[in-house]
Amino acid sequence: MGVLVAPAVAVHAGAGRWQLDPETEERLRKLIRDALEAGMEASRSGSALDMVVEAVKVMEDSGLVNAGLGSTVDLSGSVSMDAGVMYSGTGRAGAVAYVRYPRNPVLLARYVLESTDHVLLVGEAADRLAERLGLSRHPGPAERVRRAYEEAMRRARAGEVPQRFYARSLELWLRLFGPGDTVGAVAVDSGGELAAATSTGGVFLKMPGRVGDSPIVGAGFYASKCAAASATGIGEFIAIFGLSRRIVEAACASGDPVASARRLVEEFTRLFGSGTAGVLVIDGEGRAHGEYNTQAMPWGYSAGGVVRVLGI
Repeated sequence: MGVLVAPAVAVHAGAGRWQLDPETEERLRKLIRDALEAGMEASRSGSALDMVVEAVKVMEDSGLVNAGLGSTVDLSGSVSMDAGVMYSGTGRAGAVAYVRYPRNPVLLARYVLESTDHVLLVGEAADRLAERLGLSRHPGPAERVRRAYEEAMRRARAGEVPQRFYARSLELWLRLFGPGDTVGAVAVDSGGELAAATSTGGVFLKMPGRVGDSPIVGAGFYASKCAAASATGIGEFIAIFGLSRRIVEAACASGDPVASARRLVEEFTRLFGSGTAGVLVIDGEGRAHGEYNTQAMPWGYSAGGVVRVLGI
């Protein structure tokens, strides 16, 4: 007989500065609550995998965060997205990278997990698969994303591009576009199985073809039989460090997801500096925690009728 636990789900909207006006803050809080509600609704008849996919899908559809409909653009002005999922019930992961077609990359990542022999599909071939599967098509950059891109290109043509263009482009994105970063979800179901999902539109004005940590197993997401994690921040650093897997393994070894997340993020910060990452972790008992070295990382948690929104 399987272990019976109370289902729990947690979601994050990305680590960053998150300087919000009151209206946008309320929209963000509602989005987190809506994503949590979708995850808990899925728990009534589905698995932890269903819970994280449905929660992330809500965030991808919002247009408020940098995933799905709200995805940013690369230097060519095109949207390209990454997503990954992992489920302890099968021990498998699925991910997609540099995809342009699907409105919801997390759904394509789930298909890779459940219906292929692979872990990661990329680019045009992954887009063709999404089309053949009948997934909804992404409409292209949102209007505010187009405006941010046009302003960045105007400044570039005017010779206002600093030497550290990549870093400064992030500042420009925050000023023009507002909130939005990688999103993710972690969950435990009534059978004690865990899952993690992460989705992103990547870095504003990234080089075409760039892939960050979000579709990399153990970096942007990871799930085992005792814990699951979803990471957010500077993807290159997170991939090198293997942030999600290291936190999951530490939580499993110590039995303390909170202390494990704090210790690993402190180590990460010593290596890469502050303002670089955040992570959301949950264990098999439904204990969830968001740890970050940025100004904020909006996240929320739902279990047993309790809903909390934190990190703003």
